[in-house]
Amino acid sequence: MWCSRTALRGLQRAAVIPLNITGRPTSTMQREMSTLPRVYVTRQIPPEGLKVLKESGQVQFELWDSDDVPVPRKELLQKVKGVDGLLCVLTEKIDAELLDAAGPNLKVVSTMSVGFDHLSLEELKKRGIRVGYTPDVLTDAVAELTVALLLTTSRRLIEATHEAKIGGWGTWRTLWLCGYELANSTVGILGLGRIGVAIAERLAPFKVKKFIYTDLAPRPELASIINAEYVSLDELAKQSDFLAVCCALTPETNQICNKNLFSMMKNTSIFINTSRGGVVNQEDLYEALSTGQIAGAGLDVTVPEPLPTSHPLFTLKNCVILPHIASASYSTRNAMSSLAANNLLLGLRGEPMIKGLKL
Repeated sequence: MWCSRTALRGLQRAAVIPLNITGRPTSTMQREMSTLPRVYVTRQIPPEGLKVLKESGQVQFELWDSDDVPVPRKELLQKVKGVDGLLCVLTEKIDAELLDAAGPNLKVVSTMSVGFDHLSLEELKKRGIRVGYTPDVLTDAVAELTVALLLTTSRRLIEATHEAKIGGWGTWRTLWLCGYELANSTVGILGLGRIGVAIAERLAPFKVKKFIYTDLAPRPELASIINAEYVSLDELAKQSDFLAVCCALTPETNQICNKNLFSMMKNTSIFINTSRGGVVNQEDLYEALSTGQIAGAGLDVTVPEPLPTSHPLFTLKNCVILPHIASASYSTRNAMSSLAANNLLLGLRGEPMIKGLKL
């Protein structure tokens, strides 16, 4: 469900305030640590989340104390043995192997992400394990980054910076480094949710002529906020001057952006993906970019991540690739970590999570 910007900011503020869930005196909370539920945290999460866990007095937790290197799989399988709760990020694959290693004590998995394609939901459901995640609080940050990436790609800012640095900035030329502007354009959104709406709201002041979108079905309430028209996927490809992908990665959307879609796009169109790398067939995208089928692409997500530096997409001037930083603002990442921690604590107490997946 869409929430207003006021409600969203309220949720962000709530997510960074440690919950007084127990309501018990401090002396009671200082009982022997060995009797508290055990939690493993797979990454050195931002400080607000750690603060929530520490000040709750409800759990004893151990964490992989690094933000630069993911916990090795072998060590992760050892560390989760017997834990009651697991707080993870999207680099950890939570599958049958890991859940078997954790054992029957595991009651809650809380992921510090809005996406959950790294979680084996069927396995979690089968075991009765509750799942928390962190949507909503990153909407603004992702929308801002998407607009930045779109402008960087369409106005060829990376190319321009490079030319200035290497001495390519010579005499003024009439068509040198020309790009495409948003004024009087049609912007298409693949997957209209909170983030898609927030992107459109930020693009509207650029004098965009029309917003169009496609989804599994029309979403009139959301579409009315940005005055967007529902169209088929084929029409989205044909009409869009800028196409922003905002859908979740599901079996239905896996590689939905492929040769067929790119072949219907204008040769002046810009393709932007800040959702999940798996929705794009990268070989087909490379062909579309290298042959001039489309004008440019901006990607914040790829398969795999990190994308090897030898990947052909890195050889293209008309492809801007970022290292999955859409939610990378200090306030958003702290809000995400706090929400993940609060989801975990509430789940361990058997109470409704602030944001829980329905399995």
